Amino acid sequence: MLPPEEELSSPIMRREASYTPPRSLTHYLIGRPLPTADAPHQTIGKAIGLAVFASDALSSTAYATQEIMVILAAAGTAAFGFVFPISIAIVGLLVVVTLSYEQTIHAYPDGGGAYIVSRDNLGNIPALMAAAALLTDYILTVSVSIASGVAQITSAYPQIAPYRVLLAIVFILFIMTINLRGVKESGMAFAIPTYFFVFMMFATVGIGLFRYFFLGTLGTVVDPPHLELGDALAGITPFLILHAFSSGTAALTGIEAISNGITAFKEPRSKNAGITLIWMAAILSALFLSISFLAGKVAAVPSESETVISQLARTIFEGRGLFYLAVISATTVILIMAANTAFADFPRLSALAAKDGYLPRQLNYRGSRLVYSYGIVTLALIALLLIVIFKASVSRLIPLYAIGVFLSFTLSQAGMAHRWLKIGRLKPGEELVERGSTLHPDRKWQMKMVINGFGAVSTAIVMVVFAVTKFRDGAYVVLVLMPLLMGMFSLIHRHYQTLANRLSLEKYGGPPPHASRHRIIIPVSGVHQGTLEALRYARLLSDDITAIHISIEPDEAAKVQKKWETWGDGVRLVVLDSPYRLFIEPLLEYIEEIVAQRQPNETITIVVPQFVPSERWHKLLHTRTADLLRSELLSKPGIVITDVPYQVP
Repeated sequence: MLPPEEELSSPIMRREASYTPPRSLTHYLIGRPLPTADAPHQTIGKAIGLAVFASDALSSTAYATQEIMVILAAAGTAAFGFVFPISIAIVGLLVVVTLSYEQTIHAYPDGGGAYIVSRDNLGNIPALMAAAALLTDYILTVSVSIASGVAQITSAYPQIAPYRVLLAIVFILFIMTINLRGVKESGMAFAIPTYFFVFMMFATVGIGLFRYFFLGTLGTVVDPPHLELGDALAGITPFLILHAFSSGTAALTGIEAISNGITAFKEPRSKNAGITLIWMAAILSALFLSISFLAGKVAAVPSESETVISQLARTIFEGRGLFYLAVISATTVILIMAANTAFADFPRLSALAAKDGYLPRQLNYRGSRLVYSYGIVTLALIALLLIVIFKASVSRLIPLYAIGVFLSFTLSQAGMAHRWLKIGRLKPGEELVERGSTLHPDRKWQMKMVINGFGAVSTAIVMVVFAVTKFRDGAYVVLVLMPLLMGMFSLIHRHYQTLANRLSLEKYGGPPPHASRHRIIIPVSGVHQGTLEALRYARLLSDDITAIHISIEPDEAAKVQKKWETWGDGVRLVVLDSPYRLFIEPLLEYIEEIVAQRQPNETITIVVPQFVPSERWHKLLHTRTADLLRSELLSKPGIVITDVPYQVP
């Protein structure tokens, strides 16, 4: 309770609710509800942050090399000699992008990545492009990583290949459930598998490099799978090299994840996020180059039946023994966990877009575990749909994958370059406050602008190469999907703007004078205790009451009239005969007639008696006419609808 002096001193009073959610089945599944005050304690450090936000980027080492080889296979095995040089070029691009995003992290400590950077520096349309690109990328991240993880399992156990779609669905639902438990818990759950993967991969490539350079005992793949050639054999052309390069750039997916999720880190957030980004880039570069180098030396071939990682592991460890199974298990887990990065970032980005009015407001709602529950569930459902449509095939999903990533890279770096230009125009001691950050003079703004500008140009070139080389393979789907998403964002935003304008108080002159007449209409299907409760409530509102009964069966109408004469307490009853046995339509027609004759300042209230059974399943035994009537009347202007529930124990 509030102190009496506070109750009297101010018309605005505050108190803290003492209600604590009781135990339920969902609490055992996703954990007990957390109070808002616990939010600072749910942040994560660098070690857990690497598991949460780097799993997507690290997992790409499991398939990026194979995707390069799939394209080069069109020119035969001789073209596999270009795998390592292409990988070096991709790592060079990775360094450029990493340096650019490291600057973004420190410039925008509240996160948001490409969407916020584009919004503040390039405008709403580029921001919507970035949002569409990133949201598409996160959805495909879940689909591709889960499909690739299942492919690792079927490489070790080919007999379960027919069930790969079902396996993928189970894994997505599992990752969704873990993420609904909260960022901190999901990070702790996935930290050990992440570092197990890093350890096993470094051990594998380390042993492979040692056997090749020092012992000279590294052989080639025994009984390799059948080489899957392209549509037709062709020579090694610049277009083929660019095509393979664009496929390998899948290794860069996930680089932007940390910049989107800075707020998940402990203070100092920017410093911890920046260090985690450098760790991620270093591990990714080392593993990717090592795998590409060794894949050529063991003569691995791209195949849907057995992955390159599987061929590499069984060659280095000379069979499918314990260490081979450990590598496959670690790779499978990291690929499945790569979806966790998307589950960490998709809800945050969708919440930012929802806060700006470009997505449904529900996506900005934090659930009981302080995570954006609606965003997590939405991502899972869309990813499940893609898995079913593309039958959990990595090669069919990957062409849709990276074009959105590089568009977001380009917009983010271009926005950062423009931001440094604005900083260069500031005078000493001057500051410029924007929605996402505050700009202060920086003596190194020119160098930083060059870094971001070079990054923007580089990723823009790769994006064009990807769009051209992957157009026939399915990139056109993304090129069509993104404008559709932007159109959807605009429609949602227009709806919220229109609603805000109509509800605005800026030009509102105040409510109209009190109604001179208050007319009450009570739909009556029968005369019982619930009807009389509604009638009693109606009398509290007005003496001008009309009860309406729709006569479908004459005998039933006669019973209603007889009971009303006894229990109606003198209130007039209008019986509407319905020759076509309709209930809603005649009632709505009558109400519309009343509305058409309404006087100025007259209020019409429909008081709807509603029977509420004691058990939920009892609802199946009733027509629920009140619900149907209410749904129809809600669209009628000038009418107030009031439910009077009558609970039957």
